[in-house]
Amino acid sequence: MSNHLPNEARVIPLRPHGARPAGAPPRQAPPAPAAKEPLWRDLVGDVLRRERLAQERTLKDVADEARISMPYLSEVERGRKEASSEVLAAAAHALGLNLGDLLTRAQGELTRVTSRYAGAGRRGASTSSHDGMCLAA
Repeated sequence: MSNHLPNEARVIPLRPHGARPAGAPPRQAPPAPAAKEPLWRDLVGDVLRRERLAQERTLKDVADEARISMPYLSEVERGRKEASSEVLAAAAHALGLNLGDLLTRAQGELTRVTSRYAGAGRRGASTSSHDGMCLAA
């Protein structure tokens, strides 16, 4: 009689966990994940929050002046909500900025952050349009 329950699958490993077949090349470390570009909503939210804190104003104060809810403004600042241009303009005006000022600052932040990613990602990278291995006889 079997010592496992009916309708229960048994797993029989073909080789011990972590073992490699004879002659198999050593395992390589997985490639490092590529740096992700930041989302626009994160950049805009960061600019709004930095400006609000620089003015030493509360979230409630700015939300009331912008006529948007405090929880929604908090979500926008944290990059959790994709705010409409009307909401962004209202928040910017409440901070003494116009929409163009807000977007220009966010664009500057995007340029700064992505140039850092591009520089890190290109170090040591091939300049050839073909990445791979070439064997010559």
